[in-house]
Amino acid sequence: MATGLRLGPILRKTTETTATVWVETDAPGTVQVRAGAAAASAETFTVHGHHYALCEVGGLAPDSAEPYTVEVDGERVWPPASSPHPPSLLRTLPASGAPVRLAFGSCRTPTDHSPGAVARYGPDALRAYALRLSGRRAAAGGPAGEDEPTALLLIGDQVYADELQPRMAAHLAEARRRAPKERAAAAPPDGEVVFYDEYAELYRQTWTDPDVRWLLSTVPSLMLFDDHDVRDDWNTSGSWRRDMDASPWWRQRIVSGLGSYWVYQHLGNLTAAQRAEDPLFAEVRRAAAAGRDAGAEVDAAALRAHTEPQSTLWSHEHAVGGSRVLMVDARASRDVADDADRSILGGPGGAWLDERLRGGTGHLIVATTLPFLLPRAVHHLEGWNEALCAGAWGGRLRGFAERLRRALDLEHWAAFRRSFDAVAGALVQVAAGERGTPPATALLLSGDVHFSYLARARPSRAAGGAAAAGRTVIAQLTSSPLCNRLPGKLRRAAWLSTRRTPAAAGTVMARSVGVARSPLTWGLDEGPWFGNAVATLLLDGGRAEVHWSFAAQDRDSGSPLLEDGPVHVLTPPAPR
Repeated sequence: MATGLRLGPILRKTTETTATVWVETDAPGTVQVRAGAAAASAETFTVHGHHYALCEVGGLAPDSAEPYTVEVDGERVWPPASSPHPPSLLRTLPASGAPVRLAFGSCRTPTDHSPGAVARYGPDALRAYALRLSGRRAAAGGPAGEDEPTALLLIGDQVYADELQPRMAAHLAEARRRAPKERAAAAPPDGEVVFYDEYAELYRQTWTDPDVRWLLSTVPSLMLFDDHDVRDDWNTSGSWRRDMDASPWWRQRIVSGLGSYWVYQHLGNLTAAQRAEDPLFAEVRRAAAAGRDAGAEVDAAALRAHTEPQSTLWSHEHAVGGSRVLMVDARASRDVADDADRSILGGPGGAWLDERLRGGTGHLIVATTLPFLLPRAVHHLEGWNEALCAGAWGGRLRGFAERLRRALDLEHWAAFRRSFDAVAGALVQVAAGERGTPPATALLLSGDVHFSYLARARPSRAAGGAAAAGRTVIAQLTSSPLCNRLPGKLRRAAWLSTRRTPAAAGTVMARSVGVARSPLTWGLDEGPWFGNAVATLLLDGGRAEVHWSFAAQDRDSGSPLLEDGPVHVLTPPAPR
């Protein structure tokens, strides 16, 4: 029987002349990607019985769109003969200075699109985005012109390992019933994935909806994980880590979660040259050359990334059309051992970001899963809580403060004030021209909170105010969720957090425990908007615009569709 695709193809990192295609096959083999006269091939490697390959196709023209096919052992496996969608394209990045469209979003749970699922989670915005792009490409007979995205940034919670949909829960129950008895010794919790093969099935179910699968095959994507890719509130605090490490199943869970993330998400963020510099990838390739499964090597690296969080750098940098895009891990590398000295990035991660918060680029884009600039009430509440956890009002309240931190998910950038102030101060310096020629914008792209908003910021009096402002626009662009709508009570609480009175109360609370003023001041200019959404950021010379598209349900077809919101101009139009 011929070897086929289990998952993919997924178009991952592209440059002006190269494009990377990731696949999972159902058996070992040779994978070849063909796009016109260009082609690339790779042997699969194996991790815990699953087989993968990455092919980087070179020699492509900038801003090109070439239909491609995938073969395994000489047999064509993509595109499927019965696909209703236009051909999948290898799309390269435009040359410096050309317009760039970055679509972004986060938090997608893979529902079955039934009426009950739509009522609870809302229509799937990523599927709606795929259907719209497919229709526009079909009408254009090729790329969709000004509707064509340059890249798709998936910034957190690509999979929900701790909140399973019915199909995945049923698979898990059956798989564990048949599993070797030694697995039961780990006492895995019901309704949560723990083992690598369970993660592999979770990724398969999440990314094989036919419309979403086509979208991922034809739009370059960059990815970051957040907590649900592993577990809710992952690395909230040192106390949280110690409690989880005491669970009999947690070590296997964190090893499987980090290992599968490296395979399914992280490797595709890199070029072939960058993968060649990864020591773990070299070990995996050696195992493949020897005909061995590399599961042990991946597990060892994942365990080290957990026990030594600062040993692995998950953040990555990209040059896109004359702008700098920084995909920043704010989850895995946290330093939370000491509540009085916390870092959301860890030492190496903080140094990596600080080095790249520079001018000399058209636009500076910082994608970080957790919003950097929250509604002010929540921002101050998190600062107040962090101070209490560190003992600002004495040791007796620390336990209460920790319980509150976990119950209310108080673990965003604002709950790591040393890290927040360092990045905010660097952004002020960027805008003031103290770190090179100021960019037109410094934009923070985030998700996580399950509502969307736009917040513009400026230097505060603590940072010198208007004197430090410069001409760089600093703004927070939050788009969340793709498919996981907030229930009504939580929507009302989120709306309340954006009002002035709670913000003023939060300011008093923060000052009462000695939280200093921030180098930035901001407010919500637009939003909050609730519902499933995809945002699109247009960068054209010195101009930047953003709009959100919200998922709705077509009453006639039952399929999801997108309704575009207004365009929000972040900078004046560039002179023509």
